[in-house]
Amino acid sequence: MSRAEGAANAGLDPRVTLARPDLAAAELEGRVSAERYVALREKVVCMPVAPVTATPDGGAGMTTQLLFGERVLVAEEDGHWAWVQGALDGYVGYVPLNCIDDPELMGAAAPSHRVTAVSTHVYPAPDFKSRPGGALSFGARLAVAEAVRGNQADFAALASGGFVPLSHVAPLAAPASDWVAEAERLVGVPYLWGGRSALGIDCSGLVQLALQAAGRDCPRDSDQQAAVLGTDLPRGAKPARGDLVFWKGHVGIMLNGTRLLHANIHHMAVAAEPLAAARRRIAAAPAGAVTRIARLDGEAPPD
Repeated sequence: MSRAEGAANAGLDPRVTLARPDLAAAELEGRVSAERYVALREKVVCMPVAPVTATPDGGAGMTTQLLFGERVLVAEEDGHWAWVQGALDGYVGYVPLNCIDDPELMGAAAPSHRVTAVSTHVYPAPDFKSRPGGALSFGARLAVAEAVRGNQADFAALASGGFVPLSHVAPLAAPASDWVAEAERLVGVPYLWGGRSALGIDCSGLVQLALQAAGRDCPRDSDQQAAVLGTDLPRGAKPARGDLVFWKGHVGIMLNGTRLLHANIHHMAVAAEPLAAARRRIAAAPAGAVTRIARLDGEAPPD
């Protein structure tokens, strides 16, 4: 029996259920059948972007990505892989073991800030002329120890080591006020199936990252989002900024009453286009007709 079959037989979504026939999270005992149950250990993503796959296979397609500083709950470490559940959205999968580390080795402090720039560099010193040791994506989570004055700019000193420009981060306690504007920051980012970073992103990853920047919970996949986000617009009602348009396997964000923003294969990028044009094109593709247009809870209708 496969991992997916084991969770499905229990009536649970295997994408967000940390259970296999041989192993499951201790909290699932009594809800799923497994040979043994284990307490989960928290680790932290230590690479800029970590791929997640449904099987421990370097050639498998990505199901999602984890970003630097995100917490994961680890059920198993075996060889080069860890079987984990993301703390932000509950998504389950296998991540390369070298992409996660113990919180103590990452500075131990909980994340305090998020990256607001499309990408930012991590410098070894608070000096923009120093050679960066890497780059972090929009949405990465950082434990900032302090703000320091550097060479002509202010920097955030990270608990895990290194410095990023202070203007490229914001406190998690001060979420963005306009989640659609956060999504617009990523216009031009290449399309990538399973992508969830400034290096590449898919349709539901764009929605998720933008909502998370505004401090709002959001599931990972478009069908999960369609099931829980917002309230259906009445038939014939005109869409407005922030409404979500769903197809089978696809989702986009309305920028206003007529234009749609989405990460899509046609443009191979995050792009804006008339909703009418997208509907005509997608209707001829496997996704077919629009299945739902939803207004997020708390979003005011246009005047």
